[in-house]
Amino acid sequence: VQLQASGGGTVQAGGSLRLACAGSGRTFGRYSMGWFRRPPGEERRFLAAISWNDGVTFYADSVKGRFFISKDNAKNTVYLQMNSLSPEDTAVYYCAADLARPGNPWFNRYAIDYWGKGTLVTVSS
Repeated sequence: VQLQASGGGTVQAGGSLRLACAGSGRTFGRYSMGWFRRPPGEERRFLAAISWNDGVTFYADSVKGRFFISKDNAKNTVYLQMNSLSPEDTAVYYCAADLARPGNPWFNRYAIDYWGKGTLVTVSS
């Protein structure tokens, strides 16, 4: 499985940004997809995940109601819509793929099967 994230950039506080992650690979459809982020000086943390087959989603409480994960099966792409951004959202954002269904196992970043390269999001005040 190969993952390619895009959409990072600089946005003003209060603004929105949408990240995209394109996946490929022979077994790609078996995996759930998700997003993590690593703020400066901090560890990588889980944000959201979605099941590729049935669209079930799961969010970390820290972004629930503000970030939304979605998918486009035809494009093999998962999106992360981020709203009401604040400087605290500044981070490198990573997409990931794992066989685990969206849920608590996604909090364990060490168990994730595949990672994409990060994309930097900077929120200016």
